[in-house]
Amino acid sequence: MRQIALVYKHGRPEAARLAEELKMWLQREYGLTVDSQENVGRYSSTSDRCRISIPETADAVVVLGGDGTLLSVARVLEERLTPIIGVNLGALGFLTQIQKEACYRDFKAILDGGYECEERMRLDVSVMRENVMTHRYRVLNDAVINKSAIARIVGIKTAIAGRHLTHYRGDGLIIATPTGSTAYNLSAGGPIVYPTAKTIILTPICPFTLANRPIILPSNVIIEVELSEHNKDVTLTCDGQVGCELTPSDKVLVSEADNPLRLIMTPSIDYFEILRNKLNWGQD
Repeated sequence: MRQIALVYKHGRPEAARLAEELKMWLQREYGLTVDSQENVGRYSSTSDRCRISIPETADAVVVLGGDGTLLSVARVLEERLTPIIGVNLGALGFLTQIQKEACYRDFKAILDGGYECEERMRLDVSVMRENVMTHRYRVLNDAVINKSAIARIVGIKTAIAGRHLTHYRGDGLIIATPTGSTAYNLSAGGPIVYPTAKTIILTPICPFTLANRPIILPSNVIIEVELSEHNKDVTLTCDGQVGCELTPSDKVLVSEADNPLRLIMTPSIDYFEILRNKLNWGQD
């Protein structure tokens, strides 16, 4: 590695301090070029871009923050295969897996060649309105369709590879990647899927029909979701950060994205240990 882009969480003084310390250490010890910037993006239904800029020449991106910070940076790297190194300064840390206390040790291992790149599949999510694409998103965790107003049942007609699956009725529907299986999907009763698997998870949110259960699909299918005509005040939210309002009869098309996200992992990172710690498995 010769050049690293370093992005730290907005509004966190400790993140800014660590970024400056890491920058000086990487320059002094390894002679790297380091581009450091604060993640100051703001998102809305009309703009899903943050105001950071990752140099095309960067060999890797270091993210200092929580999973939300990493998700926003991943969106900037939409079509690029530049790998990401996540240092956890947040709460969960399923994506930002390097702990702050061990970051210098792990960075030394990475720069000495002791790492692997994990490929995490992403989703391509498109909104079609009267056969015209109005919105398109690249998703690492999940796309969620639900009611934005006072709770009413949402009707969602769902087809897989052109074949009718079911007509969901409930609070909404989560379409998740394996990486996103430990996010909203898990809270809604969906399964945990190993993050490098190639699958898409459909999990209904509080379904009116209790027989509607989560289903795991192969990654090579196209999922077509259409709102029932009477539905209003329904939103599509991608990775919990960007999205748009949906109108009756809108269609949402979901498929595997062409480019996965690449995460740099060190031998000290054990996914099952992360599950045990974050979910309190095996504890009385």
